[in-house]
Amino acid sequence: MSKQNTVKISHIHIIAFDLPYPPDYGGATDIYHKIRSLYDLGVKITLHVFLYKGKMPAPALEALTEKTHYYYRRRFVNPFWGSKPYVVTTRNSENLMRKLLLDDYPILFEGLHTTAYLGRPELKDRIMVVRAHNVEHNYYRALGFAERRWIKQKFFFLEANRLQNYEPILQQAHAIAAISPMETAYFQKTYGNTHYIPAFHSNSKVMSLPGKGDYVLYHGNLSIPENDRAAIYLVEEVFPLLSQPCIVAGSNPSQMLQNAAAKYPHIQIKANLTAEEIFDLVRNAHVNTLVTFQSTGIKLKLLNALYRGRHLVANTPMVEETQLESLCHVSDDPKAMAHIIKQCFLEPFEESNIHDREQQLSNTFNNTENAKKLMALFNTTV
Repeated sequence: MSKQNTVKISHIHIIAFDLPYPPDYGGATDIYHKIRSLYDLGVKITLHVFLYKGKMPAPALEALTEKTHYYYRRRFVNPFWGSKPYVVTTRNSENLMRKLLLDDYPILFEGLHTTAYLGRPELKDRIMVVRAHNVEHNYYRALGFAERRWIKQKFFFLEANRLQNYEPILQQAHAIAAISPMETAYFQKTYGNTHYIPAFHSNSKVMSLPGKGDYVLYHGNLSIPENDRAAIYLVEEVFPLLSQPCIVAGSNPSQMLQNAAAKYPHIQIKANLTAEEIFDLVRNAHVNTLVTFQSTGIKLKLLNALYRGRHLVANTPMVEETQLESLCHVSDDPKAMAHIIKQCFLEPFEESNIHDREQQLSNTFNNTENAKKLMALFNTTV
């Protein structure tokens, strides 16, 4: 690639692995608020979206783009067949390829999932950046360990191996935009030319309330095995040691989780709430408790709890190498975690705590500045 001219990029393609509107989970949140932030900078976007799970075109998304194209994900593919990852082989479309070739705009691939055409010779002269949402083979392996159904567990382990073998396709990219410091270190060591672009999110300022709440909250998409596992851990190991009301909120809680919570009158499951209801619970809790057993990517619910909630108690995998450790109380022992939560109930959340959060979060998780950093990867010497 020639390095004689500096080109100011003002129009890019973005290939999204899922419909990012509404932004109701981590990956969708990062993509949607990235698009919104780029739009605010005046960047023109041609968006390509793979639809599945009955999702429909989103006019609110189209308003932020020059053009949005939709493709149906090829879900009829046998997930146990083939050497390439299922998440990649189900997201290819020759129609998409034809649209990419109509111009010479740079391409942002959202996740390893969307890179089916990354190595194609027709695109060899294009500037191509991959947004790495996770080290995907680590993420899928962790899903396998969290899964209780043997057929899905078998798929997750198989997919982890396929993703690990496929990952060197990233060498074809001009740059990798990693979502957390941990992922940045891994991809930089393995492939080089990796840049830390923090997660895009829905928050513009810290909205935490000063004072005190009267309950402890865990929230997450409970249909995801990892979140179900975390909720069960809290309900069985930590919350029984408390006297304060404890709430677990999220979509589709498992029967095992519901049975575990039913043993304790002070533990309540709130299922299938709206985003606004979750927001209210996060904001009014005295303590938000977040636990994970897989330290991959960055958990958007951690950012949301810091921007919107009061005290936050987490375990190490939730916060390690996020640059947010100093804003959280961290414990990996159930009894110690329960003790920290009890101590938090003795302390009102102060205006000084809000100020400290505002300073630290605005330095790293500023959507506008991070959109500029992302565009700098395209506005390189070509």
